[in-house]
Amino acid sequence: MGLKKRSKVSAEFSMASLTDMIFLLLIFFMLNSAVVAPSSLNLKLPGTTRSKIKTNSKTPDVRVNRKGRFYLNGKRITPFDLDAKLAARAKSSSKQLDITISPEKNTPIKHVAFIMNIAMKYDINAILAAEE
Repeated sequence: MGLKKRSKVSAEFSMASLTDMIFLLLIFFMLNSAVVAPSSLNLKLPGTTRSKIKTNSKTPDVRVNRKGRFYLNGKRITPFDLDAKLAARAKSSSKQLDITISPEKNTPIKHVAFIMNIAMKYDINAILAAEE
């Protein structure tokens, strides 16, 4: 009697489901990378120059030392008062206000970023005068 098995076991592997999963993961990561934006400051860093720049004596100078003490035109000021005074000057100025930020060497970035945040909030041009 010639009996044959009716079902043969197939040794094939289908790649269709695997390629579908890879395609869906690719779409997922592309969408997520477009949504996530880095939280950083948009800085325009200047080049170095050896020439002396003449500044207007009426330009407010904001200094900050390593310990986080702020000075406006040489007088010590609290961060809250600095915000209020710069806001008042920006509102009373007929044109856009310019300030210079002069951090002491090795001052933590968070103190400089605090002043830059105030300048951005009140649309003030901030010039960073850093030491080498």
